[in-house]
Amino acid sequence: MSGTEFPLGLDVLEKYMDLEQRDQIQAEYVWIGGTSNDLRSKTRTIDLAEVRSLEQIPAWSFDGKMTAQAPGKESDVTLKPVKFYPDPFRKGNNILVLCECCLPDRRKTALPTNTRRPAVKLFAQFEEEECWFGIEQEFTMLQPDKRTPLGFPKNGFPAKEGPYYCGVGTENAFGRRVMEAHYRACMHAGLKIAGSNLEVMPGQCEYQIGPCEGIDTADSLVMSRFLLVRVAEDFGICISFDPKPVPGKWHGCGCHTNFSTKKMREDGGFEHILTAIAKLGRRHHEHIGCYGLGNERRLTGKHETGPISKFSYGIAHRGASVRIPREAKMQGKGYFEDRRPASNMDPYIVTAKIVMTVCLE
Repeated sequence: MSGTEFPLGLDVLEKYMDLEQRDQIQAEYVWIGGTSNDLRSKTRTIDLAEVRSLEQIPAWSFDGKMTAQAPGKESDVTLKPVKFYPDPFRKGNNILVLCECCLPDRRKTALPTNTRRPAVKLFAQFEEEECWFGIEQEFTMLQPDKRTPLGFPKNGFPAKEGPYYCGVGTENAFGRRVMEAHYRACMHAGLKIAGSNLEVMPGQCEYQIGPCEGIDTADSLVMSRFLLVRVAEDFGICISFDPKPVPGKWHGCGCHTNFSTKKMREDGGFEHILTAIAKLGRRHHEHIGCYGLGNERRLTGKHETGPISKFSYGIAHRGASVRIPREAKMQGKGYFEDRRPASNMDPYIVTAKIVMTVCLE
């Protein structure tokens, strides 16, 4: 019997989830694996009726060989808790614990794959800039074959793009229940989710995280991705963060990153926005190199993208590398949108890179 044929039994599970936990909670430790795109998790019991501070959550470990984060001869990797959130799946006082991956030493030295640690240090260096981010995470919902987007026939293609974007109706909206469940899960966990919508290709969706300040942005995005994959698991749906899941005329998936500093948001901030964009332009290829794998398949100059080889910006221009919202131009202050990051980008690397380019010079 295959996994897709096995009865999920979610209705049966519910009666067990209502059982008393007797002054103990379950803590789901969440971390990023060795590919920088794979999310991992495992659960332990904490002998407390409720966790109120990070210090109450112990460090843990896992087999790093299985996640491509350690050699077989010395495979222990330490999980260092950095934030915790209410668990929308187990509910009650149970928690999700976001973790950094570290060496099993007293200092908890960061692994090379731990991109969060350097980002934390960088944001602390520019704390007075009050860097705000809003990230638009696009993704594709796939059928259990892990190849066919929802709304696509098994052998062929649906009607052309157009009616699916923010669409309504059985013939246009695919995966709405996953979107709704994910939205509520994020709210329950205390994440700053700002909105969601169906996107241009069938089965393609987007949600927005933010505005958040500094490291909270990337932390929130990582946890929101975990919640998305877990929610989709309950529906028997696969999630893809590939930047171009269907070749050809179909839209790809990005992770547009909106950014502002305190000076940009104040009166006269438009000049600071233009100065920041000029800095991004001078380091275009440097940024492209860390904006996600497979991004060259998406940044073709078509389907609301700028070409990967050329930097550009414009007012309300979604075919540019960087878009300045019309409202920012009208008010003379606000933010800009970096449209280059791919849907599978590492949010710690991207947010830190933007701050380094804009604020360091």
